[in-house]
Amino acid sequence: QVQLVESGGGLVQAGGSLRLSCTASGIIFSINDMGWYRQAPGKEREWVATITRGGSTNYADSVKGRFTISRVNAKNTIDLQMNSLKPEDTAVYFCTCSTIRGRSYWGQGTQVTVSS
Repeated sequence: QVQLVESGGGLVQAGGSLRLSCTASGIIFSINDMGWYRQAPGKEREWVATITRGGSTNYADSVKGRFTISRVNAKNTIDLQMNSLKPEDTAVYFCTCSTIRGRSYWGQGTQVTVSS
């Protein structure tokens, strides 16, 4: 079992920045990729960014160049630095990870609200 806890959400004006963090606990040695998804009201959950255990990153086109995902394996954490935020970035952001056995785990989510 892996537990994920997000923090760092909040309210920010358009053009501002926020930094989300996610800390993993439990059977952490089994974690491979980690990443972020988001879900806006009335919309399906969408992928935002992924980082592998080795540090390779991938981003959704909608956030590329504005968001940066990072990982500190020794601390079992990942961060999502979000710059130049737009109202359309408003969503609940979820941390997720996959394990060497192919299982996926999710955090409880943290709300990000960007006002225009």
